[in-house]
Amino acid sequence: MSSSSLTAPSASSHPLASYGWDEEWAERFASHAGQGLLPGRIVRVDRGMCDVVVPGDAGGLVTLRADTDPVHSPDPTRVACTGDWAVVDPDPAQPKGPSVRALLPRRTAFVRSASSKRSEGQVLAANIVHAVIAVSLAAELDLGRLERFLSLAWESGAQPLVVLTKADLVPDTTHLLADAEAAAPGVQVLVASAATGEGLDVLGAVLAGGTAVLLGQSGAGKSTLTNALLGREVQEVQATRDADGKGRHTTTTRDLLPLPGGGVLIDTPGLRGVGLWDAEAGLTQVFSEIEELAADCRFQDCSHVSEPGCAVLAALEDGRLQHRRLESYRKLLRENAWIASRTDQRARAEMRRVWKERSAAGREMYLRKRGGGGGHRRVY
Repeated sequence: MSSSSLTAPSASSHPLASYGWDEEWAERFASHAGQGLLPGRIVRVDRGMCDVVVPGDAGGLVTLRADTDPVHSPDPTRVACTGDWAVVDPDPAQPKGPSVRALLPRRTAFVRSASSKRSEGQVLAANIVHAVIAVSLAAELDLGRLERFLSLAWESGAQPLVVLTKADLVPDTTHLLADAEAAAPGVQVLVASAATGEGLDVLGAVLAGGTAVLLGQSGAGKSTLTNALLGREVQEVQATRDADGKGRHTTTTRDLLPLPGGGVLIDTPGLRGVGLWDAEAGLTQVFSEIEELAADCRFQDCSHVSEPGCAVLAALEDGRLQHRRLESYRKLLRENAWIASRTDQRARAEMRRVWKERSAAGREMYLRKRGGGGGHRRVY
């Protein structure tokens, strides 16, 4: 199949349609068509290489092992990621074989603060429609962690969806469901069990036809849920600890897998840390009731601590607002502000580095023009 044919109006009939290819992606790829390049969806990334699905000569799909070095970036949020749509050079005669020449602009991206002390972001999945947050009912429900996931999910541009897994281990899920819904305003919360099949039909219907990423702690039942949705054993499953309901990482890479009902699912390794990354808009969405209350405060810059006429504190006193919600809101706002300040410092440091390099290059050029050669200086 030629690359130019993939920009035709009938994008829905192309082999990549099952992976999410549509008219908009075809338009974005149009400038690369006719150059021996192919569009492809990255289904896995591993150490500078990736597996990418591209159209085959016979009209089907083939998976290529491709080099991602041509799109390497010092910005970790710009590197190739599972879910990216790529411009692929399929020529096997290249030094490293087929290669990814460019990434098409992302529609959405789930980004967290990197699991290190460096102020960097890490993209977990790109071009997703649903961010599915799996929370195990076999362990104590951590609403603060759920709110953290939801903030990043809203910030990604995707639609969050909460799945309370392992429902078969809990006699009554009524109160747990109510607590999760209170922590997730505007988000659908499903109760599911891979063991009994509860909730799987509803979840499958919601995810059909789009791209979803499955997120959560290790032991949340993501791999089991993935296998149940796919109808076959694709991901390895290990038992969780009885003490805290946590498990070992059975998924070690982010894999994009086709769903039998249409659409694709990105399964991710369990996340120990879920640091915020520029999630101000997401926090506003998660704590929408606090934001609405704050609009009625007497002072526009109210910190909701001790100011007179604070509508947030008034709601706290009369029971309309939970203390836990306000404390979680304050904590996540502080963390997000800290990350933003660290990011700004890193950006300023990078700008200073570039300026110094350019200044040094400018001085060297000046000395050369003056005949100094850049290698000798006058000593006074």
